[in-house]
Amino acid sequence: MRAEREAEFETFVAAVSDRMFRTAYAITRDHQLAEDAVQSALASAYAKWRRVSSADQPEAYVRRMVVNEVIGWRRRRSSTERPYAEPPDRAADISSEDRIVETDAVWGALGQLAPRQRAVVVLRYYEHLSEAEIADVLGIRPGTVKSQCSAALANLRRILEPATATKGEHA
Repeated sequence: MRAEREAEFETFVAAVSDRMFRTAYAITRDHQLAEDAVQSALASAYAKWRRVSSADQPEAYVRRMVVNEVIGWRRRRSSTERPYAEPPDRAADISSEDRIVETDAVWGALGQLAPRQRAVVVLRYYEHLSEAEIADVLGIRPGTVKSQCSAALANLRRILEPATATKGEHA
């Protein structure tokens, strides 16, 4: 029976670990921390695999564990550290230089958000989860997801506004 559970867990890990890493990385912008968060969450999931596997949505259960790991780490993190962005690939409709500057500005602005706001934005716009799914992952009410997302977007606009104004002046 144990071998069967281990095989089931290994299959689960193979199916979800890449998505879990992408989510953790999008929130942290730190490759090593994202790997650590996923590894820690998966180790916890393995220890209680019976409970996790019997959940309605085991992937959502583990995603919540990963996000909680990341947010918990952010609370402990030194305020002097700053995440650095690696620009993702985008359409070639703008110059490489402008794309790097724009992407770096967005990821830098995201790094200035509070951990929960950052998690809401990443889960909503990067992972494309619904408000109900985000509420479940973060253990909050859907209304709180809406208000956190609204506040996060307002903060991003405020942070990015000077960069947008400066870019328009050079055009």
